[in-house]
Amino acid sequence: MNNDAQTKVQMLKNSLRCFTFGLLALIPVFGFPFALASLWLSGQVRRTERQFWNAARAYRLWGVVCSAAGTIFWMLIGTLIAYQAVSNH
Repeated sequence: MNNDAQTKVQMLKNSLRCFTFGLLALIPVFGFPFALASLWLSGQVRRTERQFWNAARAYRLWGVVCSAAGTIFWMLIGTLIAYQAVSNH
C-alpha cells in the first residue's frame, strides 16, 4: 500500500479514536486523560487534513466538542466541590 493511502487510513482511524475518547471524556474523574488524548489526536488529524479530505471529520469535531465540554464541566464541578470543602470548615 502506498504512503498516501496509509496516511488516509490512519487519519480516519484517529478521527474515530478522537470521537471515542471524546465520549469517554464525559465520564467523571476518569475522563480527563481521555479528553487530553482526544484533543491530541485531533491535532494530529488536523495536520493531515491540510493535505487530504477527511471523510470522518464530523467524528473528529464531535470528539473535540465532547472532550472540551467534559473537561470544562468536570473542572467546574471539581472547583465547586473544593470551594465548598474549604469554605465549610
